[in-house]
Amino acid sequence: MTLEDGRPATDQGPRPALRAARTRLGLVAVLLLLAALGWWWTAAQMRGMDAGPWTALGGFAWFVLLWVVMMAAMMFPSVAPTVALYARMTRGRTPLASTAFTAGYLLTWTAAGVVAWLLAQAVGGLAGGSLTWDAGGRVLAGAVIAFAGVYELTPLKDVCLGRCRSPLGFLLGSWRDGPAGGLRMGVLLGAWCLGCCWALMLALFALGVMSLVWMAFIAVLIAVEKTAPWRAVVTWGTAVLLVALGVLVLVAPGAVPGLTIPVTPAGMPGMPGM
Repeated sequence: MTLEDGRPATDQGPRPALRAARTRLGLVAVLLLLAALGWWWTAAQMRGMDAGPWTALGGFAWFVLLWVVMMAAMMFPSVAPTVALYARMTRGRTPLASTAFTAGYLLTWTAAGVVAWLLAQAVGGLAGGSLTWDAGGRVLAGAVIAFAGVYELTPLKDVCLGRCRSPLGFLLGSWRDGPAGGLRMGVLLGAWCLGCCWALMLALFALGVMSLVWMAFIAVLIAVEKTAPWRAVVTWGTAVLLVALGVLVLVAPGAVPGLTIPVTPAGMPGMPGM
């Protein structure tokens, strides 16, 4: 079968590639728009709630909803290339595959939020007032932030970051057909991402999980780690930055820009005075 100009039907010049590029750009634009809406909604919900390190998490349902929106805002920009590539690979074969893939990714982070809330409840109940800012809260915050920096240099971080930085390698190595397969692949990608970023998220709690400033700071670190060239330089730079920040919180918290120092008993649920 040939076209009117005599070319084979399969030889249509650059048009298929251009259509594919437009599809990928459109999907990336949608994810970035959702991220922007997530930032807007999160800012509206968290207005006036930044009580500094170990800010109260609130009720279970409210926190989980806020957490999911936060993760969409923070993670969609860096995960967009992988979702776009997956959409291109399943184009015309699996309807709603990209939606299932993205839902699976968020499902993993939703589970992480549930675990975070439960741990906060458990730790708060056991620690009582011993982790107030003036007692052990500042020491714990500084140590957690410094630990996040040390984790940057561990083999587990290296393996997880490698999966997150290689969209094609991840997709080819974990491919599953159909919407259910897309959901499973999204959950798996979320798990690799969680392994890469959980220490950074813990540092966010230590800096103030309801602070837009620190939320943006952690989001930028995540995006740079996953997309910027010179991986080793980025990893070591992030590690040094976090360790230095942790030390500064320990010795001179008032010198940390944007850090809200708790002055009243405010803390994690069940963690009075922290």
